[in-house]
Amino acid sequence: MPLYEHVFIARQDLSNAQAEGLIEHFSQVLSDNGGKVVDTEYWGVKTMAYKINKNRKGHYAFLRTDAPAAAVHEMERLMRLHDDVMRVLTIKVDEHEEGPSIQMQKREERGDRRRERA
Repeated sequence: MPLYEHVFIARQDLSNAQAEGLIEHFSQVLSDNGGKVVDTEYWGVKTMAYKINKNRKGHYAFLRTDAPAAAVHEMERLMRLHDDVMRVLTIKVDEHEEGPSIQMQKREERGDRRRERA
């Protein structure tokens, strides 16, 4: 099955428990449609670069999935219909990176990116 990474932003006035409940809800939608959630991360409340639906902040969540395209389309459809979800981004990847995402790593663990490019 294809591998995907999803990031969604939920409204800032939700509690942390409600935001994590959204992650569980959309994970369940994927598994009901034949997909599998490999990893989930809750990134917390972050300030956005610009307002979305009159909100300056939002709850960010990240999902790594292994699911058929139909399951991903259904999850995206439900996310776009959900009042609490402001934005959705889905990317198809060749393989999932091991360990936490770059957002969850501390600056010291990331290393010097300038040396890595050279």
